[in-house]
Formats: sequence, structure tokens, C-alpha cells
Amino acid sequence: MSGRRISLAHFTVMDADPVALVQAGAAAGFDAVGLRITPPFPTDRIVEVIGDPPLQRRITERLRDTGLAILDVEAFWLFPETDVAAWLPALDVAAALGARHVLTVGNDPDRDRMAANFARFCEAAAERGLRIMLEFIPYSELHSLQDAADFLAAVRPADAGILVDALHLSRSGGRPADLAAHDPALFSYAHLCDAPTIPPPPEAVRAEARGGRLYPGEGGLWLEDFVAAFAPGTPMAVEAPSTARAALPPEERARLAAEATRRLLRQ
Repeated sequence: MSGRRISLAHFTVMDADPVALVQAGAAAGFDAVGLRITPPFPTDRIVEVIGDPPLQRRITERLRDTGLAILDVEAFWLFPETDVAAWLPALDVAAALGARHVLTVGNDPDRDRMAANFARFCEAAAERGLRIMLEFIPYSELHSLQDAADFLAAVRPADAGILVDALHLSRSGGRPADLAAHDPALFSYAHLCDAPTIPPPPEAVRAEARGGRLYPGEGGLWLEDFVAAFAPGTPMAVEAPSTARAALPPEERARLAAEATRRLLRQ
């Protein structure tokens, strides 16, 4: 397991601007980063990368200087009002920055509309050499691994995979053994974090996911089995936003997350 590449998800250090994200990831020994280039919800605030060529050049330069790559860009939520055409500039930026994957979440109660938008998005991404990764989240319309797999089977889009987040798998009632029922090629990478064994009440699941996560080894999830459930070499992206550690500098949070992840992967 120790040979797996690890990536620093932007949500772990969401207050870091894109260039600082790359620097923090490099200093901590990560191999890649996940870059948030579009806000999941209208109320979320990010540093705008789209429409800022100078910032894009600085990101590219820092990636070149550090040797890091961008594993994925995020987070594209399919809502009833989603206009896929409005996302095309984001896909162009993702491709220009050398990203490999695009994280997408299905959250439209109209399955036919969501399927049509998802298929269009996958096609546009594939044209740019990007793979859409569909993440299931307990508080979204596609709330479990089986939901995501059934949706892909029904839509049959251009090349797409499923992103499995350890916390979301746990809080949706799943276990690592569930992955064996699906094609390993669906899982290009995974999200890694820890959490208490006992889940919070349903109304608190979203808050836990957005600020109550633990670094690998600090909780009670079955992380050794989780990592082993993926094909050898599958990258692990550490997504562990923690309000309890929010006062620490991004570089320190990145260092602690990387050290915890490497300890897990050595076991």
C-alpha cells in the first residue's frame, strides 16, 4: 500500500488559495492536489480561477516547480437549474491545468433531467481528455454507492467513474466489501478521511462531512480495508475538512494529514 500516490483535496485546506494549495501539498510530501474551481453551492466562496489567465499561469508554474499534478477539479453539482454549457470554460481550464478528473455530484430530483445533463457533461469532458467522477453523498439525490452505480448503468455516459469517499460510504450504510460488486475500473481514485465509528444523527451528517472529519487513523472507520478494496496503485485523496483545526495554517494541516495518511498506508 505504501506505493500509492496521495493527493491533498482542496477542502482539507479550503482557505488556501490555489497557489498556496500547491505549495502546501508539495511541502507536506503529497504527489498531487485537488483544486476547487467552481463553488458547489451559490453560498460557497472560492478564489476564482476561471477567467483569470495570470492566476492559471501561476498555478501551472508552481506545479512545474514542485513536480505536483492536479488529480481532480471540483465540485460540479447537478441541480435542477444546471446549465452544462456554462461549465465548458471550467472544463477548458481543467484540461489546460493538466487535471485528470472532474468531481461531479447528482442532486436533481428529476432523474431524466439529471441524466441528460450528466451525459452532456461527460461527453464534453471526454472531448477534453477528462474523466467525470460521480460522487455519491448521503444528503444528495444519489446517496449511496449502489445509487451511483445504477445511475451510471442507466445513463451509460461517455467515460465516467464513481468517486467513493470513506465518510460517505460509511454514513450511507456501506462498507469496503461493497466495492467488490462493481467493476474496479470505475474507481480511478478515492477520498480518504476518518470519523467516529458511530455516525451522527441524520440531521448532522452534512455538518460532519463539511467540518467534522478526522485525519486517517484518528477515528474508527475501517480504513485499512477501505484502501485494500481498491486496485493496487489507486490514488488516495485526503479530504478531511476540520473546524477543530481551522486555526492551524494550511501548511500545518497538510503536513498532519500527509503524515497520518502515510502511517495508514504503511500498515
